[in-house]
Amino acid sequence: MRIALHTRVRADRIEEYEQAHREVPAELAAAIRGAGVGSWTIWRSGADLFHLIDCADYGDLLARLEKLPVNIAWQARMGELLDVVHDYSAEGAGAGLPVVGEL
Repeated sequence: MRIALHTRVRADRIEEYEQAHREVPAELAAAIRGAGVGSWTIWRSGADLFHLIDCADYGDLLARLEKLPVNIAWQARMGELLDVVHDYSAEGAGAGLPVVGEL
């Protein structure tokens, strides 16, 4: 399944956000892949971030990551950098962007 998300980085923290994503902890990357993610791509336009996640089951992905200490630490770090934050708890599973067209 594919899930699209929108978040927004704080304009004064863009470089820090991008640097963090160049250094995603190996333990977190392994947990994300282990939870069924084939790819997770983030595009940036100004401060707006658009995520496209290819995964087996987004709700399951969130549930599997929710209580992992490495994910909790990562989400806290991202929370400091973002103006618009996605709910990456299991309750945020239905918060993807709706599809309005496809070719």
